[in-house]
Amino acid sequence: MNQGIFDDFKNAWGRPDNGLIQLILINVIIFVAFGIFEVLSLWSGNGSFFSLISSFITLPSNIDSFIFRPWTLVTYAFIHHGFMHILFNMLFLYWFGRLIKEYLGGQRVISIFFLGVIAGGILYIVLYNVLPLFQDAVGGSRLAGASAGVFAIVVGAATFMPNYTLFLLFIGPVKIKYIALFYVLLSFLQSAGSNAGGEIAHMGGALMGFVFIKQLQKGTDWGTPITSFIEWMKSFFVRQPKIKVTYSNKNKTQSSSSTSKQSKSDQDEIDIILDKISDSGYESLTSDEKQKLFNASKK
Repeated sequence: MNQGIFDDFKNAWGRPDNGLIQLILINVIIFVAFGIFEVLSLWSGNGSFFSLISSFITLPSNIDSFIFRPWTLVTYAFIHHGFMHILFNMLFLYWFGRLIKEYLGGQRVISIFFLGVIAGGILYIVLYNVLPLFQDAVGGSRLAGASAGVFAIVVGAATFMPNYTLFLLFIGPVKIKYIALFYVLLSFLQSAGSNAGGEIAHMGGALMGFVFIKQLQKGTDWGTPITSFIEWMKSFFVRQPKIKVTYSNKNKTQSSSSTSKQSKSDQDEIDIILDKISDSGYESLTSDEKQKLFNASKK
């Protein structure tokens, strides 16, 4: 039975273009492992040791502390305090992330998530060190949770296909642009409350999700550095086959010119489709346009 569970995880992890599920698996695995570590630390009377380890992973608002722990700008997103915290984050990540994955590819789910995490963390640090409200809290405040990345995914999906409709329990059909707007406004209204740091990070992530999609529609993919870094990391763990390539120089110039023209034509067609989605929503696309967008997301 345990082997079957292990195989399920292995298959889910190894499936191509499966960045959304991989993100969820990483979050859940770290949540369980960190929770077990916390319980064992408290049982053994080493609660201070657990707090020390936690301080090396969660994001401090104090700039002096952050300078010596820059990795926390990313690692904080994988630490959740409580079951409900991770449950709602992973549900929203799945619901809205699958829209990004289906139409823009799994790599862009990862890119938007991590850029949202970074943007949320930066806004949190900046506002805690600038606004008078947080002057007394800046020394001991720490940020944890994937909410900034999740908000980037939610707003990114709503920006890409604003008129896409979800059916909400007790409410009925609601366009996702209104869902995103509601949660961003709610975060702003709560940004002076007990979870001010988290709400500020939400807004930073939301802004990144919006800007990412707008830039993508203009032909600029802000996620390229993230994708390149991940591929570079994978190269250390996945052996690449050695392939010897031979080719002839005959008609090379003509072939390159033809390929370049075809690529430009394909990109122009995708740009037109993205503009149509921005103006009229994803539902306005024809079956052929949807297929072309899907094929482009796999490249």
